[in-house]
Amino acid sequence: MSKPSRFLTILLTALLVCTGQAISQENSATEKLTKQSEQFKEQILQVADNVYVAIGYSVSNVSMIVGDDGIIIVDTGMMGEAASKIAKKFREITDKPVKAIIYTHSHGDHTGGAPAFLGSERPLIWAHINFGSEARPWKAGGLTYQNVRGARQAGFKLPPEQRINNGVAPARYPKRGGEVFSSNEGTTPTHFLEGDRKVIKVAGVKLELTSSPGETNDGISVWYPAGKVLFAGDSFYRSFPNLYAIRGTPNRSVRLWAESLGRMTDNDAVALVGGHTNPILGAEEVKQVLTDYRDAVQFIHDKTVEGINKGLTPDELVEYVQLPERLASSEYLQPFYGHPDWGVRQTFSNYLGWFDGNASNLFPLSPKAEAERVEKLAGGKEKLLESAKDALAENDNQWAAQLADYLLAINKNNAKARQIKAEALTNLANNMVNATARNYYLTVARELRKQVSEADAKARPRQPQ
Repeated sequence: MSKPSRFLTILLTALLVCTGQAISQENSATEKLTKQSEQFKEQILQVADNVYVAIGYSVSNVSMIVGDDGIIIVDTGMMGEAASKIAKKFREITDKPVKAIIYTHSHGDHTGGAPAFLGSERPLIWAHINFGSEARPWKAGGLTYQNVRGARQAGFKLPPEQRINNGVAPARYPKRGGEVFSSNEGTTPTHFLEGDRKVIKVAGVKLELTSSPGETNDGISVWYPAGKVLFAGDSFYRSFPNLYAIRGTPNRSVRLWAESLGRMTDNDAVALVGGHTNPILGAEEVKQVLTDYRDAVQFIHDKTVEGINKGLTPDELVEYVQLPERLASSEYLQPFYGHPDWGVRQTFSNYLGWFDGNASNLFPLSPKAEAERVEKLAGGKEKLLESAKDALAENDNQWAAQLADYLLAINKNNAKARQIKAEALTNLANNMVNATARNYYLTVARELRKQVSEADAKARPRQPQ
């Protein structure tokens, strides 16, 4: 074989290996996320005597506890249609009236379906005294852009074929022209947990409400001692917890989340009902799952603080903080919804704010000024564009996206840079098991392609009428 032929054979083999690895990674991520959809099969599951959980009908779990002369609903789902379907299923089990509704926290996917559970008799509606505290700063400050990021995270603007699920929830679309969450003046809380813990009795059922900050500062866990069932709200679901949501969130305390999980392990529950995904059944498994979950959140906090005290920046910390293998490999801690890296950055921000400690970043160059200097280093715009194309061809998608960002900082209408970034983000999405990151990548890629298409349409000469 001649040297050129040998070289071509080696090159082709290398390309096939690289392509095979990329396809393998993509298939692995897609398969794992697709398998997670098994958690959202529509079913009414009885987890203890008189305790039923509706799974998969809505994006969050809705639970019913049957009492002497009525029922208690724990969380209500998001949209009215799904909540009405759940209410109908529950009425097939019992026709007793709803005596109380308990919100584990104020997120709309847990409260929006409440109207479906209202009857002629207004139920007690229990919530934390800080109910709605997460959204309050947004409203007071006039902030609205989190809605744009929230739609990207949830994949609301993606076609069905691009949405697998939302990591801990089935893919659902809000009705066009309607509100995402149902609303009714009769669904606001009437009773509040004001301290750390409170025992209530409704319809002959004794329940213990415990303050459990986690995803929100208004979190409540509900303990039903007669059936040894723990309703954890969004402090637990079958995924690494969302210690930071990429839609943008006010402070989520990683330390307090770990403490909340620690208190939950003391209940000796035989059934653990999370805010999403299938419940955990069996005393030993519940104890192990809660312990591992607590340990993972605590590790993120403690190791990040250790790194901060070494002077590490957030970018350095995400490399420094790596979950121990027993936690990283746990089926309950796979990053379908939250991601350890985001928890690290959240912890840093909670304690030290935006400044990473590097003096060069006190007054950094603007994105455009930095990009112009990078362009000069690359040998001009065409060279920088070629480097971005090369990175994309080599499946170095993160670098391709970042190089495209430099080009777009110089000229936001650079169609070639938009196309490169869109392709790079699509490739990153295909290899991403985290549903919210995947949705965000794909949505932004669609936005970029739309911008290119609209610019092309404007540039085309009009045809004579």
